[in-house]
Amino acid sequence: MNLFNQPITLENHLHLDFSQELKEDIRRGLLAKQKRIPSKYFYDDQGSQLFEEICKTPEYYVTRTELELLESIAEDLMQGFQEGDLVELGSGAHWKIQRLLEATDSAQRQRLRYLPIDVSQEAIRVSSQALQRRFPDLAIHGHIADFTGNLIGLKQSRPLMMILFGSSIGNFEFDEARDFLRRVTADLTQEDRFLLSVDRVKPASVLHAAYNDQAGVTAAFNKNVLTVLNRQLEADFVLEDFAHKAFFNLEAERVEMHLVAQRPLRARVKHLDMEFEFAEGESIHTEISQKYSKESALALVQAAGLQLVRWYHAQDEWFSIMELQKAN
Repeated sequence: MNLFNQPITLENHLHLDFSQELKEDIRRGLLAKQKRIPSKYFYDDQGSQLFEEICKTPEYYVTRTELELLESIAEDLMQGFQEGDLVELGSGAHWKIQRLLEATDSAQRQRLRYLPIDVSQEAIRVSSQALQRRFPDLAIHGHIADFTGNLIGLKQSRPLMMILFGSSIGNFEFDEARDFLRRVTADLTQEDRFLLSVDRVKPASVLHAAYNDQAGVTAAFNKNVLTVLNRQLEADFVLEDFAHKAFFNLEAERVEMHLVAQRPLRARVKHLDMEFEFAEGESIHTEISQKYSKESALALVQAAGLQLVRWYHAQDEWFSIMELQKAN
């Protein structure tokens, strides 16, 4: 089968249920004692662009370290996957999948298909076009979808390598991460593979700098979630009324991001027909970024019914990638 010059295809899975889910998440989150907004709502088109900028800041070691690690292990990973579907959850920019594809030749790429999944249509479109220019022999079928939701229909008869890079699993609490991994790997066979990257526990000073960059890009990214609510739910949040706060919670071994009210205020969300009050200093918890030890990472995947095939570490062990399969 000749896949050269095959057009990029996109399939949109975001529908009315996603809007209803947004409304319910915000209603429940802003009524909680510790107000919260799920971090998946960061990633509209503007949020995706801001996150790409974060990845380029000198303080944010995560992307740089992961790319360096992938470059050193890509050949090993792709030698074991000669044909099938590469399914990347929360694909965003094309930098990481490109490292894997650069370890293949044209004959192998003609037996592969790349399936990026992301909530941002613009992110998928731009990254897919860049990949097609670099690899015109690669078939690309993008899915505009919330990868934390239902992924029914992605598993075909072809071998599958599912990918979750960017240490995105760290955005979930342990129980949530376990249940998520069980859900997205439910249809995998013993022959399929799952690549999972985890950020490792490291000095608090390094983590503080990474999530409080001097250029203020992370602060803009954090506040952008309020812009999403203003647009999608006709809310009236004033971004200047909130300050970005990120810190390392040593006991929980995770970074937390918050938006802190700078004065007493009220914000109305028209689509909920509700108004929410904030005391000065009260925060909205917007994101966690769990940092893992070897022991806690292995405990997570084992609890999710997965077993380790190979484990790759950055030289300083600040970052790891696990190749997993379903447990026997």
